[in-house]
Amino acid sequence: MNHRLIAGLTALAAIAALGTAYFAQYVLLLTPCELCLYERWPYRIVIALAVIAAALRPRASRLVLFLAAFTLLGGAGIAFLHIGVEQYWWKSPLPECNGALIPGAPLPLFPATPCDRPVFLIPHLRISMATMDFCVALSFALLLLAYVLPKRRRNR
Repeated sequence: MNHRLIAGLTALAAIAALGTAYFAQYVLLLTPCELCLYERWPYRIVIALAVIAAALRPRASRLVLFLAAFTLLGGAGIAFLHIGVEQYWWKSPLPECNGALIPGAPLPLFPATPCDRPVFLIPHLRISMATMDFCVALSFALLLLAYVLPKRRRNR
């Protein structure tokens, strides 16, 4: 397959994922928590990597898309962390999610939207946006890895 096509599709998929988050925030008026905002960064990085990959030769492009896949795996990790916070498996490592006292601050800072309160994009479908992001980021990463990793050839 053409490496520029794959890079373009990668950029478009990352833009769609990021666009969904912005649509939820600015059109549906769903307030993101701090972990939600962190979950957006891998997609921004993947967009930049995909644009770079489109400008390179095929071999270098595969390497950059490999980095994009690992960036998405990192994004899936952030989403999984967020799912754990929503399910009360653990506390968020971010102090702004926990209302923790920040050194030098006179009072605890409380988030507008706590990280342990799931946000649902689709009414009546109890799948949080963090869970959706985990599924999207992991699937996206595995698809990219399937493209960039060398295929084994069998001799018969």
